[in-house]
Order: sequence, then structure tokens, then C-alpha cells
Amino acid sequence: MESQIPIYNKVDPPEGYSQPGFFATTFDKVIGLARKNSIWPLPFATSCCGIEFMATMGAHYDLGRFGSERLSFSPRQADLLMVMGTIAKKMGPVVQQVYVQMAEPRWVLAMGACASSGGIFDTYSVLQGIDRIIPVDVYIPGCPPRPEQVIDGFMKIQELVRKESLRRRYSEEYRELMKSYGI
Repeated sequence: MESQIPIYNKVDPPEGYSQPGFFATTFDKVIGLARKNSIWPLPFATSCCGIEFMATMGAHYDLGRFGSERLSFSPRQADLLMVMGTIAKKMGPVVQQVYVQMAEPRWVLAMGACASSGGIFDTYSVLQGIDRIIPVDVYIPGCPPRPEQVIDGFMKIQELVRKESLRRRYSEEYRELMKSYGI
């Protein structure tokens, strides 16, 4: 006989093998689940997208309910670099240095039109997308994006983190990617 648990309380278990009294899964899936729910973002905000990020961290939207309550302002203690706003070409080496100082595994989220593509600033001094200096995992469109979009982008990062193999960062393909960025 099935238990009478209301549908809204039911949580599907992760992929694995289940019998009464035990559950078995792979090490990758357990680590992925733990990483997914304990992401420490480093906000790199330079303009109006930073204000939208502040709203996302506020009580109304509360990004902390997704496991990222602790913002890190030290690259050595962060695993998600959130680049928000216009990045001048002079700031490019600084963004790249912050990325390099982060411990593996690390992910990058480009928030807003300026970080993703230079936005409306098609000038000699603005970097036309941070993907020219560091690899980007998720792009959030908008100028500036709404907090709901930020939460959606963060959830996409969480899914990427959950599904990533522990061995991906040691693959030849990943080494070639880093080499293409001069890292």
C-alpha cells in the first residue's frame, strides 16, 4: 500500500537503485547534488545589472533559498563568477585574473547584454562579451535582466553543476579550452 503523502511534499529521488531501507547511486551524482545546492557566487558587478542582482538577493526574491546564501568576495572561496554589467577592455585582465584565482571547479554566468555582448556600447573601449577572455557557462539576456531571469540563469547553472562529471575538468578537451583563453 502506498503512503498517503500529499503530492506537494513528494520529492523524486536522484537516479539510483532503491529498495525499502536503502538507496544506492554513483559518487558523481552525490557530489553533483551537494555542489548544486552549495554554490558560492562571486558577484563582479559594474553597472545597473548589479542593482538587479541586489534585488535578487533581497527578501522578496531570496536567491539564498537555492543554496547560495553566502556571497564570496574572495575568488579563492568562490566557485561561480557572476559578471554583471559593462566590462571595459582595461578591466579584462582583472576579470581573467579573478577567474584564474578561483579554485576548480568553477563556473561563469554572464548577466545582462553588456557582459554577454557589449550591449549598446559598441565602442573601442568596451569588451564585446566576456567570452573573449574567459569561458562562459550561462548567459542571462536583458538590459538589465529582471530578478526572475537571474534566478532562472542560476537554476541553469545548478543543473549544469549537478550533471557535470568529476572527470570533466581533467579532460584534454577542457585543457584545450583553457589554453585557447591563455589560461
